[in-house]
Amino acid sequence: MTENLVSTAAVKTPILGVSIDIAFEHFNLAINHSIELSGIVGIFGQSGSGKSTLLRIIAGLEKCANGKVSIENRVLQDNVSNTFIKPENREIGLIFQDNRLFPHLNVYENLAYAVKRTPQGKLSIEQVLELTQLAELKYQDVTSLSGGEKQRVSLARALLAEPRLLLLDEPFSALDKKTKAHMLQIVKKIQQQLNIPMLYISHSISELQFIAKQLIIMSSGKIDYIAPTHQAIHRLNNIDDIAVKTSLSLSIAEHLADFGLTRLSFADTSNSVYLPLLEHDSKQSDIGQLLPCIIYARDISISTTKPEHSSIVNQLAGNISEINQGATSAIIIVQCSQQKFYAQISLWSATRMELAIDLPVYIQFKANAVHSFHLTEPTNHA
Repeated sequence: MTENLVSTAAVKTPILGVSIDIAFEHFNLAINHSIELSGIVGIFGQSGSGKSTLLRIIAGLEKCANGKVSIENRVLQDNVSNTFIKPENREIGLIFQDNRLFPHLNVYENLAYAVKRTPQGKLSIEQVLELTQLAELKYQDVTSLSGGEKQRVSLARALLAEPRLLLLDEPFSALDKKTKAHMLQIVKKIQQQLNIPMLYISHSISELQFIAKQLIIMSSGKIDYIAPTHQAIHRLNNIDDIAVKTSLSLSIAEHLADFGLTRLSFADTSNSVYLPLLEHDSKQSDIGQLLPCIIYARDISISTTKPEHSSIVNQLAGNISEINQGATSAIIIVQCSQQKFYAQISLWSATRMELAIDLPVYIQFKANAVHSFHLTEPTNHA
């Protein structure tokens, strides 16, 4: 069993200090930030923004970077003092999109090779096999594994080195959504049980919303800002080429299997939001768990009167708190209790309806408009 692998004593949040710059032929990276390594920290940015280069520097794979990298009082590299700790001695794990397993070894043998590098480790192979749900595959040839299974072996191998920090560079981008959702659940559970801080890169906002407590937003080789996940996603609404969306987390209230719906509830009101039925295990209730969700602004409509005879299942009352007009459309921010909802409507509709700040309105959106990485039942094919 793995329940007692982590002490319940309070652990000080480590700080990752990165004051570094590196120049390539067509790209420069310059970062000067302190990052709280609490839980899972997501990293988001367009291609070429420097996400992977940042992880490579932290891992010690970019020796020519100028500046300083440290975790708490341990300096990993500093060109002023001529300090550079080799990657294998940094106590940092790195998982890439490609699994990099030894094809001639089975699952157990791949993990046993990793143990040789940490002979005095506290985690056993059996414990890690359980954590990564690989116990039934321990003697299987890795070349016969599915993509998700191979990434679980990569994750298990990284855990056996007992890193102080785990770096994940789009590790599940090649997997289908259901398999990816299963992998994300495994990673979240491992982080909670072992209390290993993680930096997690993804191009998927919904993936990062599901797994991360806070986001690092990068562009053009710089960190633009670091913020709690919902707040960071809403700040991204100001970028022209990113779809405007509402980010929120609601409690799972009940599963309405006869109607193909799951009902989510707000913490502070009796309001509910419905989405397509989540896959769930009837033997182990998920009622009360928080589910991160995204609703695209283009899927939310606004009415100035209560929609009494509408087939749209989600209807919430609120007040307009902000109106941002574009060339042909308007983003209407509606405050419903403590939650902001972003609705995108035509400029014609905003004008015709005489929408104004503080005006009471109703927002509507279909159940299919509520997106999340659904909780999924364990599968042997993930």
